[in-house]
Amino acid sequence: MSKSSAVTRSELINILNERIPGISGKEADEAVRILFDEMGKAISSGRRIEIRGFGSFSLNYRPARIGRNPRTGESVPVPAKYAVHFKAGKEMRQRVDSSAKKAK
Repeated sequence: MSKSSAVTRSELINILNERIPGISGKEADEAVRILFDEMGKAISSGRRIEIRGFGSFSLNYRPARIGRNPRTGESVPVPAKYAVHFKAGKEMRQRVDSSAKKAK
């Protein structure tokens, strides 16, 4: 896997299969599906998810505003919405910083 590519769900399932002896592909798929489903339910109900050493997910409210169409310059109303916000934990920030320094 190259550094610029995204990790897909199927790759996560393969990683679980490799790291946990005795787990089947079907069980790994079910584990990943349950994890993502529960995270989605928690976020959509307004709860915050915190994974120590990794980071936290929460909802941010973005109020309605007036935006611009970049092609025409015309003002366009942008409706209010909620967006998922991720904040990296201290360990994750340190890991990313050290790998970024090694890449230079």
